[in-house]
Amino acid sequence: MSARPSTEPALSVRPDDPVRPRAAPQAGRLAWVDVAKGICIILVVMMHSTLGVGEAMGGEGFMHLIVDFAKPFRIPDFFLLSGLFVGRVVDRDWRLFADRRIVHFAYFYLLWLVLQSAVKYGQITEGAGPGAFLAHLAHGLVEPYSTLWFIYLLAVFSVAVKLLRRVPVPVLLIGAALLQLAPINTGSTLVDEFCERFVYFVAGYVFAARIFALADAVRARAGLALLGLAVWALVEGILVFAPSGFASRPNLASLPGVSLVLGAAGALAIVSAAALLTRAGGPVTAALRACGERSIVIYLAFFLPMAALRTALVRSGLIDDVGLVSLLVTVAAVAVPLGIERLVRNGPARFLFRRPAAFHLVGEERPGPAPHLASARTG
Repeated sequence: MSARPSTEPALSVRPDDPVRPRAAPQAGRLAWVDVAKGICIILVVMMHSTLGVGEAMGGEGFMHLIVDFAKPFRIPDFFLLSGLFVGRVVDRDWRLFADRRIVHFAYFYLLWLVLQSAVKYGQITEGAGPGAFLAHLAHGLVEPYSTLWFIYLLAVFSVAVKLLRRVPVPVLLIGAALLQLAPINTGSTLVDEFCERFVYFVAGYVFAARIFALADAVRARAGLALLGLAVWALVEGILVFAPSGFASRPNLASLPGVSLVLGAAGALAIVSAAALLTRAGGPVTAALRACGERSIVIYLAFFLPMAALRTALVRSGLIDDVGLVSLLVTVAAVAVPLGIERLVRNGPARFLFRRPAAFHLVGEERPGPAPHLASARTG
């Protein structure tokens, strides 16, 4: 499906404001963006599934190699893609902005904070009762819980960009890069991940127009793009699997500066790969796009089928190959949430994956597929 025609002009750089970033093109859905998000969400689920299986089985398999390879760019790419569309609403009034970029993420974070915590009630309370559970939920308001930290940070990043939108772009970019380079390790997920990841969200916001132009160029010059991806993959593999000689930084890819460059390069590589896949089409591209269109569904609900199948397979002992078990758990953790969403889509439980009208500050978003982690429909 091609993107719908523009309904309003994209923001442009004003003559008196030479450093103002361009907003992303106005469109309903962009196929390559969904494909890129599909790749990213699968890599995220793969990481959690594979590391969990490896720990449970006391070993590593072939999936660990993929997880290691993707580590430098897995999360940076997601944040870069998430920043692509914030430019559409960053200059709007606070009511609309809050609805699209704060309340949207806060709704899903708070709902699934309660649901995920309820599943782990005994583990969380350790027999201390409802009081301990309520204290846990209260702590989750100021410190992101478990895998939900990503959704929490999306709202925080959006607010930060709106507050800093008048800061000259070079200053904003350099400041965000310095945060990533600084050895910040407070123990707070909110603080540490903000410093580590903000630069990629800012890059998506600032360079949105150039990133969309890159995707167009890749589709126009597929051969050159494939060569570039091959060179990137070779360099990425060397840096990821070459030891650094430092105990705290096990490989070259984890060294300060190198990790920043690899995060940015890998994010652009995923953009390029998604553009090529969209041009080629086929069932794999369609499947990736379906995952990207419902990335928030997968992200919110993958933990339960992942844990259930991992436990069942490990206890059964039917398969002793760590890599194969990791693959099966990954597939289930991606597929089951999509199946659940399809079942509840038109029923009373649709609130699990679609924000009800009562939780909108302005008009409800147009009907369509379940929103993904950084909706392309934010204008």
